[in-house]
Amino acid sequence: MSADDTITETKPKKGAIARGFKRVREPQKPGNFAVIFHNDNYTPRDFVVYVLQEVFHHSSERAEKIMMSVHNEGVGIAGVYRLEIAEQKAYDTAVLVKENQYPLKITVEEMT
Repeated sequence: MSADDTITETKPKKGAIARGFKRVREPQKPGNFAVIFHNDNYTPRDFVVYVLQEVFHHSSERAEKIMMSVHNEGVGIAGVYRLEIAEQKAYDTAVLVKENQYPLKITVEEMT
């Protein structure tokens, strides 16, 4: 290193912590993700209720309310979870849907 070379420490960007000369991002809180059922004209209502009870552990009354939301409003939130759990529940639902040959669409969407 010559006399002309200098080492400067820069201030960390917002959301980062400076440790020595490295920038390390602060961990972000896990988001909440909704598992959403979408209405179709073929999947029976009782199957939707069954899935809501089996996969999401809703009572029969709560499962009926969610199913009616799907039917009347076009979508219904089956539950809100951390991303990994939401994806697993969506996968478990997709397996049941495929096994029973229904076209029920399930999505996982971040809650804002």
